[in-house]
Amino acid sequence: MRHLFGLSPSDFAMQPIGVQLQLVPGAVGSVWDSMTGGTQITDLQDLNNAPITSVTADNTTAQVGFYGPDGVTSLFVDFGVGLRFLLTATDLGPAIDGKLDLAGGTLIGDLTLRGDPTTDLMAATKGYADDAAAAVSLLSGGTVTGDLSVTGRLTAGGYAMPMLPRQGRLPARRKATWSQLFQTGHGWSPGGSGTSSSNANDTTDFVKGTQAVRVATNGTGLQSNIRRTGMTAMDLTGKMIRLIFKVDDVTNLDRIVFYVGTSNLVNYFQFNLHTHSTTASSNYVQSGEWVTVHISWADVGGAAGTYAINANGTPSTTTGFTDMSFALYDKASTSGLTFHLQAVEIVPDTTTTFPNGVVSVTFDDSWQSVYDLARPKMDALGFAGTIYNIVEYIGSGSTRLTLPEMRSLQNFSGWEMGGHSFSAANHGVGFQALTSDVVAKDFQLMRAWLVDNGFTSEHFAYPHGAFGLTLDGVPVDQLAAQYFTSARSIISETIETFAPAMPFRLKSPTGINDGTGLGGIPLTSMTNVGGKLDRCANNGDWLILAMHDIKPTLGTVTDATQISQAGFNTLMDAIAARGIPVLPVGDVLRYYS
Repeated sequence: MRHLFGLSPSDFAMQPIGVQLQLVPGAVGSVWDSMTGGTQITDLQDLNNAPITSVTADNTTAQVGFYGPDGVTSLFVDFGVGLRFLLTATDLGPAIDGKLDLAGGTLIGDLTLRGDPTTDLMAATKGYADDAAAAVSLLSGGTVTGDLSVTGRLTAGGYAMPMLPRQGRLPARRKATWSQLFQTGHGWSPGGSGTSSSNANDTTDFVKGTQAVRVATNGTGLQSNIRRTGMTAMDLTGKMIRLIFKVDDVTNLDRIVFYVGTSNLVNYFQFNLHTHSTTASSNYVQSGEWVTVHISWADVGGAAGTYAINANGTPSTTTGFTDMSFALYDKASTSGLTFHLQAVEIVPDTTTTFPNGVVSVTFDDSWQSVYDLARPKMDALGFAGTIYNIVEYIGSGSTRLTLPEMRSLQNFSGWEMGGHSFSAANHGVGFQALTSDVVAKDFQLMRAWLVDNGFTSEHFAYPHGAFGLTLDGVPVDQLAAQYFTSARSIISETIETFAPAMPFRLKSPTGINDGTGLGGIPLTSMTNVGGKLDRCANNGDWLILAMHDIKPTLGTVTDATQISQAGFNTLMDAIAARGIPVLPVGDVLRYYS
């Protein structure tokens, strides 16, 4: 026989109560009290016909207990005061200090805690002791009356409930003016020397309609493609191309290119939409996920036949195209890969909202030099920037921003104070080196700090630009989406567009500097004829610049993330000379069209 629990009515700080013990159907055991001894109960009907009262005449000495032979697995207990438990013989031990021991028992049904639950209910083992929150954590489908204080994450069905979830709206998805979703009869053909097998009508893996195109490559480094030629001529003036595709495993991926042209692609423009980096966590295309990519005329990377690109980066024509090709190159001498193409669409480009393009000047890591050296120049030009802040750096020393400076930038210069990390240590190692619990907590603290201190931005930049998986396999961009309206990367192979294809992977060139032998992106590649500023202004795009520390002189620039004050001023003047508007990230995303 096994003693499972004991209690007295006084333990509930209430008047004498009747206690009903109900066996789970099929269980067999004995219910007893100190006055009458044991009563054998064999099924629910027996119990319902003979309820057991646990109260003695003096209301002080009675106990209720349950004894059962081996094999009795569970007991349902209703104390009649809003407390109901499903208790298992293997989980429960004896009462401790006169309180009910919930050593792993499961609460079911509604639970109302009346009064102070720490005096009414005790969870005495598995780390719980006089802890109301711990007792409530055993609840399934219950109600808590009164205040509930929770330390740590509050979860529901395994979903981490965000504290201060994002409120901002994103721009509406552009409606396609022409669309190919690769349904039956689409007319596109898989091919190329790098293809080992294909299915032009694959019904096993798709995200729109009922099918997509699937291609497997042969690991030779040669082109595999999905193309169509001889279509009705298309005018792509003021348009961009939207692609939806997936690569099952990007390990062997080298690059992805898109072509538009005529005469069976004898004449073509080439767009290098993705070059795969060894820094896997910051690649726009991740393994096994469908991604959306925009390519615009500011991204045109090459021309052949009768087509050309002039000195300022403008194509010789943007109309009359009859041929298109989505081409992928794997790494040579590998086992190859499999990719899927779901959609090729034509949508209005950024010029419909920003005819001359738009620039966002962003700064990471809360450097004091942004306030001292960048702000005066931007104030003079009427430009406002975005700072992605590391909370623990604020006010931490002479090289970092102070809270009053952040408020001044926001309230008087129109800047945006976004998030980069709460913890300096978490930023240092990157979110991919942490578990999802730790990353979620950092997001929670970061958003709470921003809101508590009066900063309205809901925009974020990934530490080191990386948005891959946490240690336990959760995509960082999915966690970011619970708390922020956008998240910036440091991907720069193509320029960002408005509206962005994937707002939680905003593209941005980083490491813009005027030093020598430092790597990064030379300032001249931005400001020279045909550079990124010309392409932004002439073709219309959203150019997001990721910057860091401003140094007083060129001689003090020692890192690719630094730029001299003179170099920074040159960059700002070049933007102003081209008439490109400069807006914080959040202000750009507020535009709708």
